[in-house]
Amino acid sequence: QVQLVESGGGLVQDGGSVRLSCAASGRTFSRITMAWFRQAPGKEREFVAAISWSGGNSNYANSVKGRFTISRDNAKNTMYLQMNSLKPEDTAVYSCAARNGITTSIMTHQYEYWGQGTQVTVSS
Repeated sequence: QVQLVESGGGLVQDGGSVRLSCAASGRTFSRITMAWFRQAPGKEREFVAAISWSGGNSNYANSVKGRFTISRDNAKNTMYLQMNSLKPEDTAVYSCAARNGITTSIMTHQYEYWGQGTQVTVSS
């Protein structure tokens, strides 16, 4: 079992930056693959970024590529999402997710553990 808790969301202006954190507990953090997803009002949850258990591989949604950076610190059992050049369309609830295994995935249903989410609002 893995417990995930996000933090770092809030209100930011168009073009601003925010860093989200996801603290994990419950089992060996370094043996799980992690990801960020987001859900805007009235829309389905969508993939944002994922990172392998070692941190050596990552992938991003096209909409955030070049602006967001996913990383993890296995010593601290924490994953991060640095979000730069934010746009109003990035407004959503951001959730971290975890899955057993060493490969990343963009598919929601392949993640077994989820945090409660943190709101990010980008004002224009």
